[in-house]
Amino acid sequence: MKNSKKSLSVTDEIISQKIYIIRGKKVMLDKDLAELYGVETKILNKAVKRNIKRFPADFMIHVTQLEAENLRFQIGTSKAKAGGSRYLPYAFTEQGVAMLSSVLHSERAIQVNIQIIRMFTKLRELLEQHKDLRVRIEELEKKYDKQFQSVFFALKQLLSNTEKEKSKRKIGFNLSRK
Repeated sequence: MKNSKKSLSVTDEIISQKIYIIRGKKVMLDKDLAELYGVETKILNKAVKRNIKRFPADFMIHVTQLEAENLRFQIGTSKAKAGGSRYLPYAFTEQGVAMLSSVLHSERAIQVNIQIIRMFTKLRELLEQHKDLRVRIEELEKKYDKQFQSVFFALKQLLSNTEKEKSKRKIGFNLSRK
């Protein structure tokens, strides 16, 4: 099983699908980073805890229960305990991901880190190109109450994922015919 993880090809699309916005920052979750690096999540987190001074609050966020529930809604995962994590995840900002390369020493971790940093840079450039739209969305977000928070969250995600606009053909049966 470990060999299949190591041979996994990491594309920009895979990386961009694993970047979320938490507390207004683009972050990646510990479990996603561990998967990309080909290590277990607990191994990644142990390496971080051994080097905790390298991860100040602006590099790593301990996700709250509410944020985790919002992520489940966004990602589409179940709240069931079976197969899920018992602990709230850590989320790493771009700087935190860069710092991970200093605590994870495998060749794969170094190569994937370089790809992730490049993707963060691409996303930042994309956001700059669409800055006027982002500003208008943020103004609307301030104007309306929390009932629209999930709508604005989804809009922000769409803005950050404009690079993934390739049309995909759905596989399977369409049972919605009447």
